[in-house]
Amino acid sequence: MPSGSFSDPLSTHNRSRDRRLYVNGEMIRGITNGDDAVLVGENFIGANDGVGAWAQKPRGHAALWSRLILHFWALEAERDKSVTSMASSPTEPDPIAYLQTAYEQTIEATSAPNEWKGTTTACGAHLHHTIGRAASEPMLYVTNLGDCQVMVLRPTTWKMVYKTTEQWHWFDCPRQLGTNSPDTPKANAVLDKIEIKEGDVVLAMSDGVVDNLWEHEILRNVQDSMQRWASGQVAGVATNDTGNPEGGMLYVARELVKAARTIAEDPYAESPFMERAVEEGLAMEGGDTWCLFFQESCPNDEIGKLDDISVVAAACRRRKG
Repeated sequence: MPSGSFSDPLSTHNRSRDRRLYVNGEMIRGITNGDDAVLVGENFIGANDGVGAWAQKPRGHAALWSRLILHFWALEAERDKSVTSMASSPTEPDPIAYLQTAYEQTIEATSAPNEWKGTTTACGAHLHHTIGRAASEPMLYVTNLGDCQVMVLRPTTWKMVYKTTEQWHWFDCPRQLGTNSPDTPKANAVLDKIEIKEGDVVLAMSDGVVDNLWEHEILRNVQDSMQRWASGQVAGVATNDTGNPEGGMLYVARELVKAARTIAEDPYAESPFMERAVEEGLAMEGGDTWCLFFQESCPNDEIGKLDDISVVAAACRRRKG
């Protein structure tokens, strides 16, 4: 969704190559949505959520932090030549080490004389394969730090087979990487390995989704979107395009963003964020809550939670050839 925030120079409606930014001679990968950043690669997807309150601080730029960490993270995964997608490869990827290096490179890139302050949560899913088996199967390496979420759905049964667990310092203050934060990937990131199947759907989402939609709503929304796409019921899409998995996943992501946004903008809608706030004993009107590391302002008179909403949807497919 287009942004009107201070991060406009990076946002999704400035896509021409001459407006894209570079770091260390490399075009910055991914897309910025407000203070969120998302990235899609052949074997890696990720979603980071920059902490928006840095916009109110001198030299604050959370969108740059979220984007740079995701950019460097993807580059590190590609540069590890000891890990290949071949079934005979005996080496596992090390996504936490890649994220630690990305974090250190982001600190360097945002230090004087080009100082920019910010913090971001991070989550990513790296597709590899099982090691040491006669028949290799797809294995998903999921890394999480904070309250973004990776979820794996199985269309054959329409069950959720995995989701990350949110990491908090306290309510509405997730673990995060960057200025003033004590968190680091090496000390605090969590890595899970999930054996998945061909056809499984992997979602990487910012908290703008999971704060506004319950798990069963996400599952039903994805199911409905995939069924509409497969049956040719999507307006403006030719029937012969419905077999395109990339187009189908783009449609899934867009429909999920729309559903989360509907709740976020509805002052009377119930939401997971509202439920958690009530459990914490917070009043639902008046005042703001702030995280020590400058987490985004969260007006307590909102029932849905207005926030940047970002989704990456991917399907596990067998490579041709």
